[in-house]
Amino acid sequence: MSALEYLHLSPLTYTRIYLNSHHHWRKPSATAPFRGNACRFIPSSAPVRVPGLWRDSGRFDSRRVHGGGTRAGGGAGGVPEGDSGEKSGEGQGVDKGSSGSSSNRRREKQGKGWWLGSKSGKWRWQPIVQAQEVGVLLLQLGIVVFVMRLLRPGIPLPGSEPRAATSFVSVPYSEFLSKINGDQVQKVEVDGVHIMFKLKSDVDASEVVSSSSSSSVSVSVSASESELLVKNVAPTKKIVYTTTRPSDIRTPYEKMMENEVEFGSPDKRSGGFFNSALIALFYCALLAGLLHRFPVSFSQHTAGQIRNQKSGTSTGAKSSEQGETITFADVAGVDEAKEELEEIVEFLRNPDKYIRLGARPPRGVLLVGLPGTGKTLLAKAVAGEADVPFISCSASEFVELYVGMGASRVRDLFARAKKEAPSIIFIDEIDAVAKSRDGKFRIVSNDEREQTLNQLLTEMDGFDSNSAVIVLGATNRADVLDPALRRPGRFDRVVMVETPDRIGRESILTVHVSKKELPLAKDVNLGDIACMTTGFTGADLANLVNEAALLAGRQNKIVVEKIDFIQAVERSIAGIEKKTAKLKGSEKAVVARHEAGHAVVGTAVANLLPGQPRVEKLSILPRSGGALGFTYTPPTNEDRYLLFIDELRGRLVTLLGGRAAEEVVYSGRVSTGALDDIRRATDMAYKAIAEYGLNQTIGPVSITTLSNGGMDESGGSAPWGRDQGHLVDLVQTEVKALLQSALEVSLSIVRANPTVLEGLGAHLEEKEKVEGEELQKWLRLVVAPTELAIFIEGKQGSLLPLQTGS
Repeated sequence: MSALEYLHLSPLTYTRIYLNSHHHWRKPSATAPFRGNACRFIPSSAPVRVPGLWRDSGRFDSRRVHGGGTRAGGGAGGVPEGDSGEKSGEGQGVDKGSSGSSSNRRREKQGKGWWLGSKSGKWRWQPIVQAQEVGVLLLQLGIVVFVMRLLRPGIPLPGSEPRAATSFVSVPYSEFLSKINGDQVQKVEVDGVHIMFKLKSDVDASEVVSSSSSSSVSVSVSASESELLVKNVAPTKKIVYTTTRPSDIRTPYEKMMENEVEFGSPDKRSGGFFNSALIALFYCALLAGLLHRFPVSFSQHTAGQIRNQKSGTSTGAKSSEQGETITFADVAGVDEAKEELEEIVEFLRNPDKYIRLGARPPRGVLLVGLPGTGKTLLAKAVAGEADVPFISCSASEFVELYVGMGASRVRDLFARAKKEAPSIIFIDEIDAVAKSRDGKFRIVSNDEREQTLNQLLTEMDGFDSNSAVIVLGATNRADVLDPALRRPGRFDRVVMVETPDRIGRESILTVHVSKKELPLAKDVNLGDIACMTTGFTGADLANLVNEAALLAGRQNKIVVEKIDFIQAVERSIAGIEKKTAKLKGSEKAVVARHEAGHAVVGTAVANLLPGQPRVEKLSILPRSGGALGFTYTPPTNEDRYLLFIDELRGRLVTLLGGRAAEEVVYSGRVSTGALDDIRRATDMAYKAIAEYGLNQTIGPVSITTLSNGGMDESGGSAPWGRDQGHLVDLVQTEVKALLQSALEVSLSIVRANPTVLEGLGAHLEEKEKVEGEELQKWLRLVVAPTELAIFIEGKQGSLLPLQTGS
């Protein structure tokens, strides 16, 4: 029957699969045209299968068929409607319906040895090496265990023939005793209660049958079956008898020795040379499978990936092996650092512009900055803009357990870069491999790390150095780098990637909002959001935009409002509100008075120091960071880089306002709620005295530098002087006196505003959150006592006094 006749006769619906075109055609009737292309007709209720021989792992996969880089039937998802098989492409890394994806082409190139079929043909088979990888390994292990079970250690009956030429007959134990007593047994093998024996001469069938029928012990086979077995087998096969000894009867070893019967027990320690060879063969196969699926050769998986950036008409046309392409247009807020790197890219694009002036490109550029400031993002932008190969790697990839591996990887990395020259190498977190070799940062010897560093130094500026290879390094610990690496000739240029200022933060917010196409409400002003996020890095701002979008989506909003950004800022600063874990009873009252004390004291300080930020929100909802309450004081509109002495005194008084409120309201019965306030106040007071030189008694002295014996470039420290112990005690005394004075001033402010403290505390205890005009109505009633003005001017306490014109 032809395929066309079968199509007309069958009531089923069929799927037609063209081998040279990737689409499905459902034929509900028999009148559809029959095309001349090579095709098969398969019932839609059956899975689509393309015949072929799978010689690699013995598996047949009806979905893992590719034609020119595209799954068969990509337009329809590659799966018939009636196919209830596995999800197509799940876990396999195959793009649905994408015939030109670069990831598929790379997989075809890398897995060339795994493909079967004609090299010139269009159809190829791809093995499943991701989702079922563990299953394949377990299957191999199961095969080994199964084979070992089949080849269970033990040897056959001594002198017996092969199993194919032997017939086993089960007889009662009484028959065995009868043969032993009659001296008719030649050999015996005892395995516990199981006994195998062979007679000196094969008995005839009638004897076996008669003995079986007259025995009172049960036999494994009937008399007729034994007779038939012996008659059919005895002429051509040797007979070995088996029996089971009752547990309460001893084996007749004495009688066997008397009759000179050869007996023994199976040797379970070895299965012979053939069995051992088979087991070793399967172990080798298992090991080969492991090594093949998890390659460890650095030559195939080198530290870094080369990305050849080809110039194109648009940025989106450039390819990248590590995801989307990033350009300098995606980087904002770090204009100085971006300008330095743009110059390097320009040098690589147009070298004649600089060479005619006698300039050379910098050998290396070191990006230094706090975590999240955008060092790696700048390197990605260089990769997206440069028209030369860009090799990126992490410094931790060079450090291995075995000595010499790190240096070898450095040589391999630079060899690849020189082969592709001009090129750029980017080493992220370079401090992992380039720590200083002196005694300051060296606790124990590390030959591997030192050899890797020495090789890196040689490659960057040695006899074989190549000026066409530029090295970019990123670190947030430039102080621990080896001086030989930081010198000019290796890292000629050190670019500081700092936290962005207000204008930079607004630019970063604009980039992320436009990149995400975030719909903003009319009340959102990114400039105001930038003023609220003083000290935020680029990564913090990116997370802020995402958090605001998530908060808006949680409430099913169609646009992101200003309140969403404010809540995102509060979550970033203080943590997430715990709406279920609310305070109750006396704890709630104490925390409410504590936060009200901060607000009252902070307002009194702001009244005396114009330009200081004011409290805008109070909350006693616990936060995920461990805080039971939250007093939000937004920063000023302009970024501040200096802290004046009167502002420092005001901050000390504000930090201790919560403890002062507890002492006044509860008559000295204070709680542990001021833990974080006291820690921050102590740190600020210590820095004011020991580092900033704001103390009259100690003077302008840096205690840290004095303790280290000066600023030693080599990292060494001098022994302690005879007066340094006295200075440490003096610093502790001055810090304690300063904090005690600040606490007394806070107590004076709280006592001067009892109505505001109690009223605001009770209102906060009831509402749990007070902000806006509702809060400012209470804070307008705050008055500043004389003690606060005296302390801020420096006429009380141990800090230097203000120099006024009077």
